[in-house]
Amino acid sequence: MTATLTAICAVSLLIVLVLWIRRSRARHELEQYSITPEGLRTLFASNQDVLLFDVRLPLDLLASSEIIPGAQRLAPKEVIENPSLIPKDKDSIVYCTCPSDKTSRVILHRALALGFSRTKFLKGGLAAWKASGFPVERYEKAFHLDTGM
Repeated sequence: MTATLTAICAVSLLIVLVLWIRRSRARHELEQYSITPEGLRTLFASNQDVLLFDVRLPLDLLASSEIIPGAQRLAPKEVIENPSLIPKDKDSIVYCTCPSDKTSRVILHRALALGFSRTKFLKGGLAAWKASGFPVERYEKAFHLDTGM
C-alpha cells in the first residue's frame, strides 16, 4: 500500500513537472518570438525591412475583411505545405485573429522547426493591432474559401 501511494505521488509530481516545463517553454516562446503591436509600429516607423504576413483562416478573413497595411495575405494551409513562402533570410512577422494566436503559433512552430529563426508572431494579432488604434485597410483581393488548415 505504501509503495502504491509513493508511486502515485511520484507520477503526480512528474505530471506537474512536465506541465510546468511546457508552460515555461510557452512563456519563453511568447517573449522570444512575439512582438507587440507597439513594437511592430515602431519597426514600421523606423523603416526597418520587415515582412508582414496575414495568415488568418479564410473564414476569419471573410468575417473581417481588413488587413494591416503592407501585409501580404498567405493562407495557413499554403504556408504549412510550403514554408518557403516566408523568406528564411528576412525578418518576418505573422498574425491571425485566433484566440491565443493559435494559427500564428502553428506557422511559427513550423518555421522554427525548419530553421527560420527570423520569424515572429504579432501578439494579439489583428485585434490587438486595431485595439491599439493602428490603421487597417480593406482587403479586397479574391481568396479561396478553404476551411481547413
